[in-house]
Amino acid sequence: MTSETPKQARSADAPQSSDDLGIGRRAADSSRLRLLNPDGSFNVERSGQSFFQSLHLYHAFVTMSWGRFLVLASVTYLGANVVFAAVYFLLGSGAVTGSGAVSALERFLDCFFFSVQTFSTIGYGGLSPSGIASNVVMTVESMAGMFFVALGAGLLFARFSRPHARILFSDSALIAPFQGGRAFMFRVANRRRSQLIDVEATVVVTLRKSGQRTRRAFYTLELERNRVMFLPLHWVVVHPITDGSPLAGLDEEGLRACETEFFILLSATDEASSQRVHARRSYTDDEVIWGARFRAIYASDPKGRVRIDLSAISAVEPAEVEAPPVRVS
Repeated sequence: MTSETPKQARSADAPQSSDDLGIGRRAADSSRLRLLNPDGSFNVERSGQSFFQSLHLYHAFVTMSWGRFLVLASVTYLGANVVFAAVYFLLGSGAVTGSGAVSALERFLDCFFFSVQTFSTIGYGGLSPSGIASNVVMTVESMAGMFFVALGAGLLFARFSRPHARILFSDSALIAPFQGGRAFMFRVANRRRSQLIDVEATVVVTLRKSGQRTRRAFYTLELERNRVMFLPLHWVVVHPITDGSPLAGLDEEGLRACETEFFILLSATDEASSQRVHARRSYTDDEVIWGARFRAIYASDPKGRVRIDLSAISAVEPAEVEAPPVRVS
């Protein structure tokens, strides 16, 4: 007589629960907010480090938005020139020759524009340093300018060359009729013209269960298809709700009572860079629409090519309940 371990005794059709998503059991249980934000960032705040310990300038410059990067680079460039201009100004009226300034403001502006020419190694020749002190400052500034240009070029290259997927997710997920039953589904599309190859989807659901203590359980959902070779149009990712699904038996109220959240991870190979890219998204229970289906977004152009309207990727319409298939004897 052989004894079965708990893992062996579990039904083969039972949903498989994973411990967590790398967040930690206690953290997941104690959090009352969504764990993953719609933009793919985790809703986690780190503390216990000083500002300088947590500072990583390269990572910050590479990952921040283009708007913030350009504003910060411009402010740094102008600020550095203002500082050097103030040093030239304080060295006296003879520090920069070739200036016809009369007022203090005009002289400061000449010092500023001389600093810009030195910092960017332009040097038109109309303004030039005079004296040991101003030449020393000019030498320091020219070195700082070369470092700034080198770092700026490196950061720009890193930002342009860093591959990342621009996946468009539907605003809501659906619980819709599917093959005589129901299914959880959402829709994705590629924003870029470059192709994504070998696209793979992983969907994990967390349900808050009540027992001796309230805790979260994590389940990896089985998909109708978890991989497609190409993504030229759009893809509706479907999880059929069968008897073995962790969503089996849950209605809309039950889904909300469990504080359900669906985690989506898409990974693909970007054809342009030949590198693996990833995209994340989550749907909470209030972002799931029941009894609807995605509206078709296909169209044809005059040349006969297939076209999709990405602006309607979240468009839904009421779904009629499908009758169960009739078995013919």
